[in-house]
Amino acid sequence: MYEFLGILIYFFIALALSLLLLGLPFLVSTRKADPEKISAYECGFDPFDDARGRFDIQFYLVAILFIIFDLEVAFLFPWALTLNKIGYFGFWSMMLFLFILTVGFIYEWRKGALDWS
Repeated sequence: MYEFLGILIYFFIALALSLLLLGLPFLVSTRKADPEKISAYECGFDPFDDARGRFDIQFYLVAILFIIFDLEVAFLFPWALTLNKIGYFGFWSMMLFLFILTVGFIYEWRKGALDWS
């Protein structure tokens, strides 16, 4: 039991310090909000438009596609480094993974998800 005493003390010190750092700004700060402080800041200019403007769904779709294919590359690097150790099962499982991604990409392409019309 005594071997965990250091970890317990460390936990309580971290908890106390976290609560102190979270609570201190509420005690020290002033609460006077004027229009300059609560307005949106755009490089020193007055805001041109509403900050909560709508974006075209195409931007979100491209971002999601980028994340999917970026993760594909993140899976390919370790696979390529350990290919000689994982054998045929690892090779064919990655080929199946790439095939599924390719089929999904072709489906999105044919549905027109990549067209900017």
